[in-house]
Amino acid sequence: MIRAAPPYGDRMVVSLIAAVAAAVFYGVATVLQALGTRRTERSASEGLDPRLLVRVFKTWPFVAGTLLDLAGFAAQLVALAELPVFAVEAAQAANLAVTAVVAVPLLGVTLGRREWGAVGAVCVGLALLGLSAGAEGPSATGDAFRYALLGSVAVIALLGMWAARRPEPWRSRLLGLTAGLGFGLIALAGRVVTDVAIRDLWTDPAAWTVLLAGAVTLLMYATALQGGAVTAVAAALVVGETVLPAAVGIIFLGDHSRPGFVPVAAVGFVLAVAGAMALARFGEGGDPPAGGNSEADPADAANASAG
Repeated sequence: MIRAAPPYGDRMVVSLIAAVAAAVFYGVATVLQALGTRRTERSASEGLDPRLLVRVFKTWPFVAGTLLDLAGFAAQLVALAELPVFAVEAAQAANLAVTAVVAVPLLGVTLGRREWGAVGAVCVGLALLGLSAGAEGPSATGDAFRYALLGSVAVIALLGMWAARRPEPWRSRLLGLTAGLGFGLIALAGRVVTDVAIRDLWTDPAAWTVLLAGAVTLLMYATALQGGAVTAVAAALVVGETVLPAAVGIIFLGDHSRPGFVPVAAVGFVLAVAGAMALARFGEGGDPPAGGNSEADPADAANASAG
């Protein structure tokens, strides 16, 4: 017996729940991955060191965070089945609000009025995006677009290699921005994957984009988290994974809001992203070192005090 597809309203609700669930998974993963990178010995060489991934995967917090990232990506794919890219990526940027709330019981962080206001702005922004989003399934795209996504992995890798050789504080910020572009690229590739049969995935450039961009982006993200200016990394990550992918979705994939709801979508997008950036200091999984630079690495602060 063939079951009928769920009604449009039910599918939209499922996609909205999936987008929020992905933000929760990603938010908790941020805390765990930041803890894992802080327990890992820094690379002595400049630039991107692939061996860093081997070291961080020896720590259970980073492994647990990566598993949550995979769960978040699965939920993100469910959300992209009905929601436009700009709505889903704004929801993913809102994972910083989740990180902030989770940091209260787990890390003893205290949220002030500004932080709670930012959390509220994110929630309102997501509500407005959910209200205004039109129904969007995976768009039919040609091979040119899919190979362009695959080629973009090389571009992002080159940008990451260049950024990794910049001096701080720009090194971590640029790596965070580039990692954000990588996460956005993964979302775009996931959006256009229409057939999940193994035989078709093997020959689909978009599927290879997800795999290769995932490895490159994870390396850049771990390097940025370990580099020092972790608070700025979070803000740069938000910009990278929302603005450009949202524009690509609108221009090339036919994303749009419900008729007459363009202003509502715009306000919701701005509120969600601005609120997430206001919470960027929680992207490192806790408060900045007391009495020090808010962008300083806690490990450096500890070494300085010990010396």
